[in-house]
Amino acid sequence: MKKILVANRGEIAIRVMKTAKKMGIKTVAVFSTIDRNSPHVKFADEAVCIGEAPSNQSYLKGEKIIEVAKSLNVDGIHPGYGFLSENADFAELCEKNDVVFIGPRSKAIKIMGSKLAAKEAVKEYDIPMVPGIDEAITDVAKAKQIANDIGFPILIKASAGGGGKGMRIVEKERDLESQMNRAISEATSAFGDGSVFIEKYVGSPRHIEIQVMADSHGNILHFFERECSIQRRHQKVVEEAPSSVLSPELREKMGQAAIKVAKSCDYLGAGTVEFLLDADHNFYFLEMNTRLQVEHPVTEIIAGVDLVELQIRVARGEKLNIKQEDLKIQGHALELRVYAEDPLNDFLPSVGHLDVYQIPVGEGIRVDNGYEEGMDIPIYYDPMLSKLITFGKSREEAIMLMKKAITDYKVEGVETTLPFGKFVCEHEAFTSGNFDTHFVKQYYSPESLREDTEKEAKIAALIALKQYMVDQKMLRLPNH
Repeated sequence: MKKILVANRGEIAIRVMKTAKKMGIKTVAVFSTIDRNSPHVKFADEAVCIGEAPSNQSYLKGEKIIEVAKSLNVDGIHPGYGFLSENADFAELCEKNDVVFIGPRSKAIKIMGSKLAAKEAVKEYDIPMVPGIDEAITDVAKAKQIANDIGFPILIKASAGGGGKGMRIVEKERDLESQMNRAISEATSAFGDGSVFIEKYVGSPRHIEIQVMADSHGNILHFFERECSIQRRHQKVVEEAPSSVLSPELREKMGQAAIKVAKSCDYLGAGTVEFLLDADHNFYFLEMNTRLQVEHPVTEIIAGVDLVELQIRVARGEKLNIKQEDLKIQGHALELRVYAEDPLNDFLPSVGHLDVYQIPVGEGIRVDNGYEEGMDIPIYYDPMLSKLITFGKSREEAIMLMKKAITDYKVEGVETTLPFGKFVCEHEAFTSGNFDTHFVKQYYSPESLREDTEKEAKIAALIALKQYMVDQKMLRLPNH
């Protein structure tokens, strides 16, 4: 593989290119008109404009991307995450055009892309699942019967869904009909597919995922777990590895279950198997993400691997040269997704101009970044600026470093999730490790963040005042 096209933008495009360059592979960037001066464009060896700003006119145009790849003699396409990364048709299009898709085969993407098909595939492998029904349903009477069998509260979920869309928690039978209709209509408008299914609602769950990697020679490895329970709107904001609640036995059990999930769909490359962990430490298969995850750096750090390099090697047909028993957890890593969002205003996107943009540096700090000072944040894409990652010998050290790194991260012109990250790192529920996916709902409010910020401003003002008094006193001292 001599040349790779990265079908993405921002921090993930640069992240992939860094590894490609390290491996002596040339890189091609694609960009939309609004991204013409973006760092990922400058970082690549070659760059081609593929369309207008909206992603459906640029980054989602599979045919156009293949056309560019062929005209530049590209050997492989890395899709990053988002955009075309879980698009089975695009993977198939690459296969048809003799361009290597650096990801799983289209068949695996299809199976795991449908929650119902995924449940069907893993059925034979004896993997624990949340009690429920694994077929699409639209009949309310039937839904009532199922709900009563498994017991309320229940969760109605869109089969094609993701990102919390088409999802409804139902506490009582009388609310079932209205919530089901809402879930169906939401799923139809979001995914063009209204099929929903029902499962038991797991109260106080933790969201634990396992990183897997499979080669074409029958080897599948797991690289331990990531704890992803700190979420807003069903989307992760803070991730860490390892989790503070898994025993070595439970870790091994979940790791083996994840390997079985990968086997069930004849998986190739990097993937993530997501599980729910209930209050009694029972785990249930949730879904599989058939791509590189946003939060992959925390795994790279604790496992001592470069996941993108392994993806490329596997795509080239190489055999994984690591054995499961060689992998050991080293230290602790923490990641904060730095979004241009306003945590004081319901995490709404905060578009604008980066008047000041300075990223923290230092030992134990890694920033996967996609922006630079003076740039505008476009409204067309996900508002993630970067990922701030810290690592230390212990969880405490990683948290302490994260607080320092957040303070040293200077952004002016847009609001970001940095203050929210600080709030999490300072909260007793987080530092004690005793939290679940309801953390934001239970502990976070704009008021609490405002109080924190005001307290800090007061302390800073007092320190400044004290220093002023000392300076004035020095000035008044007579010269000797």
